[in-house]
Amino acid sequence: MNSAAEPGRFDIVARIAQCVPDLRPAERDVAALILDDLAAAARASIGELARRAGVSVASVTRFAKTVGCHDVRELKLRLAQAAAVGERFLRAAQEEGGGRGAGKGGSGKPRRGSPAAQPEEALATRVYDEIHEALARNHELLRQAPFAEAAAALAQARMIYVFGMGGGSSALADEMRFRLVRLGRPVASYQDSLLQRMVASTLSSDCVVVALSVTGRVPELLDACRIARGYGAKLVALTAPASPLAALADWLVPLVASETDFIYKPSSSRYAMMMAIDVLVTELALAQPEASRELLRRMKLTLDTHRGIAGRGGERQPLGD
Repeated sequence: MNSAAEPGRFDIVARIAQCVPDLRPAERDVAALILDDLAAAARASIGELARRAGVSVASVTRFAKTVGCHDVRELKLRLAQAAAVGERFLRAAQEEGGGRGAGKGGSGKPRRGSPAAQPEEALATRVYDEIHEALARNHELLRQAPFAEAAAALAQARMIYVFGMGGGSSALADEMRFRLVRLGRPVASYQDSLLQRMVASTLSSDCVVVALSVTGRVPELLDACRIARGYGAKLVALTAPASPLAALADWLVPLVASETDFIYKPSSSRYAMMMAIDVLVTELALAQPEASRELLRRMKLTLDTHRGIAGRGGERQPLGD
């Protein structure tokens, strides 16, 4: 990909993620290093980048051109610009005094400009903007993901196992299970590392593991996925494109986390993962439209009858609470 053919501003983080599947192994190592810490990569010399990635200087130069930059200097400039999104939040935190209770004067009242002094709608807007940015950045990646192939594997699987660890991925593993159950798929979710290993050792070629990890670098999750692959199971991974988990996947749904230094709010990356889950499950539903429609109809009737609103205008109520 040549920047001369596509001049002007582009999102270097999304561009790197898009290029990962086509990169040479050495270039993938450079991509992984950069995506792990944009700011550090922007500050590093070409020699330091090569040393830390364990590749040659020529590989770093080749990588820069592959992702659309004229040279490493342009690559570092774009990385610095991308990293600056986090820097402005870091400066804001420093100005506020950082930490709970900071931002208050001797009277105990919030200082002007501190988070506590801002109107609620301003904070709501800030949270919304970060969520929107996470969704927008990942939207382009998801448009190119192999959802149809992954959905076909889920449709044909004798059993589906969803693995997730940590805060967001643990909760979303259950979310994935809830969505697949509605479509009549046999599915279980596991968040405990020992149980994941135990389950993985029982799998066979007619099983599919769906692994959720924003970083793709959780050792216990990687071990469980390797065990599952060793027994012939297929792997769908929702994860960072240059990660070890991505390298294991039969079908990769790429996700890029872009966290700011506004540390007081939960990670926005889980919204990107939820979007990916919704697209994957919707693809599965559309691949078997008649069966999906009938299962959802039964569920709607059962729930409306339970709530006592069957036939009383509850048509647009959500399918579940």
